[in-house]
Amino acid sequence: MNSEIMNTGLCLSGTGVTKVFGFGDKKTVAVNNVDFKFHMGELISIVGESGSGKTTLVKMLLGLTSVTGGDIYFMGKKRDISSHHKKKEYWRGIQAIFQDPFSSFNIFNKIDTVLLDCINMRGGRRLSRQKKRELMSEACGFVNLKFEEMTNKYPFELSGGQMQRLMIARIFLLKPKILLADEPTSMIDACSRSTILDMLLKLRDETGMMIIFITHDIGLAYYISDSVYIMEHGKFVEHGTADEVILNPKADYTKRLINDVPKINEPWEFRKQLRKAVN
Repeated sequence: MNSEIMNTGLCLSGTGVTKVFGFGDKKTVAVNNVDFKFHMGELISIVGESGSGKTTLVKMLLGLTSVTGGDIYFMGKKRDISSHHKKKEYWRGIQAIFQDPFSSFNIFNKIDTVLLDCINMRGGRRLSRQKKRELMSEACGFVNLKFEEMTNKYPFELSGGQMQRLMIARIFLLKPKILLADEPTSMIDACSRSTILDMLLKLRDETGMMIIFITHDIGLAYYISDSVYIMEHGKFVEHGTADEVILNPKADYTKRLINDVPKINEPWEFRKQLRKAVN
């Protein structure tokens, strides 16, 4: 991590963060005593296979899932989301983009309402109708959508790529300090995926927000990240700069994730891959 990022200070950190589901013999430790320090302007990738605990950690960071043990700190202070008002205030500074855009919107709310709620949340409730329309148009323009073509439509009338762009337009209006992106490109085509990533990076550069990117794709993590955390069975088994973790991995799990990435310049041996899948 470069010194410029280090000097911006911590915006989100945790010590001993743990989440346990169930009791007794049916107890499952989804996140197991993890520590982390994330800085303003940094782009973090948390990498792991399905079931590694990534999404549970995201839900705890958002305050959607309670923490069994440990502490989370936001902007240098211990997080307090003990009331609805405090949780709503916390959400002004931390937002998320999820994997499935179709389940991220209320199907009964038109797009205008979705964007207006963001403006109101940022204290723009008393702005003129014209000013609000200008802000919504600017947000749509940032993600290469035309507000005139979006107005009075419902989210389900849009394609998956358009809905993901609309989610980013929301973030453009809200301008949180932290964005959690949980596999935001996994359900869209390759062309749209590249566009969405470019938009997220542009948003980070323009606003200075810190982005936590949740993914199982270690190649993608290397391409976009300042720092990478590798998660296995609820624990961080390795973390460091992208170069340190990907080019000089120490944990066996990290090495396996890297070896599983297809190499364009190497022949893909079907029988060998089949044996790995079976075993």
